[in-house]
Amino acid sequence: MGGIVGLAVLYVIGVFAFGGAGWITAPFRGAAEKRENTVGSGEFRQTTYEEFFALCEAVQNAEGTIEALKEERETASTARAAQIDQSVTALKVTRIESVNEYNAKAAQEHRAPFRDRDLPYRLDADAEHTTCAN
Repeated sequence: MGGIVGLAVLYVIGVFAFGGAGWITAPFRGAAEKRENTVGSGEFRQTTYEEFFALCEAVQNAEGTIEALKEERETASTARAAQIDQSVTALKVTRIESVNEYNAKAAQEHRAPFRDRDLPYRLDADAEHTTCAN
């Protein structure tokens, strides 16, 4: 009887020594690893934080330029109006690209924690005006 108990104890020790302990502690180690990956380096955090503001500002800059061109178009010659129309179209495309890039980065799990709380979670590509800070 003592031999069977001894073998059982050796078996349990062997399981823990060769992987069982790793299996049991995996959730804790995974949480720690996730936390370490999210914190990232200071440079990454600062760059990502500034990147969200830069992307939102790019959207606002395109909107401002579109508005200025639309105002100019009201008194522009036919040739200038055609140029303005082309510029507005290009700026709309640029704005949509910036909105999509902002939204894509805001959805990334490793970047989202570094978006300022005053910035919107997502930008709306169909909105005429974007607010970057509340």
